[in-house]
Amino acid sequence: MTSLVERMQAALPQMLTDLERLVTCESPSSDQAAVARSADLVAELGTGLLGSAPEYVVVDGCTHLRWRLGDGPSRVLVLAHHDTVWPIGSLESHPFVIEDGVLRGPGSFDMKTGLVMAFHAIAALPAADGVTLLVTGDEELGSPSSRALIEEEAAGCVAALVLEASADGALKLERKGVSNYEIRIVGRASHAGLEPELGVNASIEAAHQILAVSNLGDASRGTSVTPTVLTSGTTRNTVPATASFLIDARARDVEEQLRVDKELHALTPVLPESSLEILGGPNRPPLERKMSIDLFERASRLAGDLGLPALREISVGGGSDGNFTAGVGTPTLDGLGAVGGGAHADDEHVVVAEIAPRTALLVALIDDLLDRP
Repeated sequence: MTSLVERMQAALPQMLTDLERLVTCESPSSDQAAVARSADLVAELGTGLLGSAPEYVVVDGCTHLRWRLGDGPSRVLVLAHHDTVWPIGSLESHPFVIEDGVLRGPGSFDMKTGLVMAFHAIAALPAADGVTLLVTGDEELGSPSSRALIEEEAAGCVAALVLEASADGALKLERKGVSNYEIRIVGRASHAGLEPELGVNASIEAAHQILAVSNLGDASRGTSVTPTVLTSGTTRNTVPATASFLIDARARDVEEQLRVDKELHALTPVLPESSLEILGGPNRPPLERKMSIDLFERASRLAGDLGLPALREISVGGGSDGNFTAGVGTPTLDGLGAVGGGAHADDEHVVVAEIAPRTALLVALIDDLLDRP
């Protein structure tokens, strides 16, 4: 009897053909027309493999696709995205190519290989009733138009399986919650040479606030609060009247995320007559280990049944749409997609030999969840 891994290995040539079509259809998140063209291709490929057309969900001009398979309620959400960080024209310098078992091309690792794996895994199921496949088009922007859709589809499911890639094959059991802030500072301008004492220096106030913000992190709990982009002043000889800076904050648990939020919004000016405006807040809740460990143990058992190497786990600081599914209380397993590296970088690549075994694991996991939720 042909094993599941062997079946997926036999499907690999078609998977690579599908992947080439997706990678060579460029889809930068910021270009909604390009994302729409990519969505049409994704719909074509998915319809051919799944036997049904998706529902187009366009939110704020961004195109997302949803397949709800079967007539019953959704039980397993498979989550992918088809947008990338690569601008139109990137194929000229980063063409799609497969050499020495390594596949390259813009968006191949993050995460068009995972999308192809999702299609072929669902197509290989004995029955797909109860599976929802959601393919979003703005993940690389932070999912501003798809977040509500993701949370709606995840609510009530027994599991959400996220096809983000893995740099070393380890599944992601923890992702930090992400919060984004901007602090705007208003001082008062004056001539820096003639009357500096009449000014209220927004740059100096910004320096005080940056130091205060940088002390809000807690390395022992994995919390980072990092000032990033800083803007201040107009000319060399003018006391700056305004300044602003951005903050990237990350936390492993909701308690820490809320602590940082409260302390940031409690900041007060240091210089007399200066003022602060604090904007922003949590963008993605944490994906905590407790939301993933049972699914990881189930996947580990199935990997053993398939004769695959033992699965490994990892905790990472970067966020994904899996943060949203876990945030609504749905058990979530992330990092089930391609094995390779170089996300968003010149050396983005996928290890071809890992595609079929990982797809077989995905088939087994979805089938097991449908049979024994």
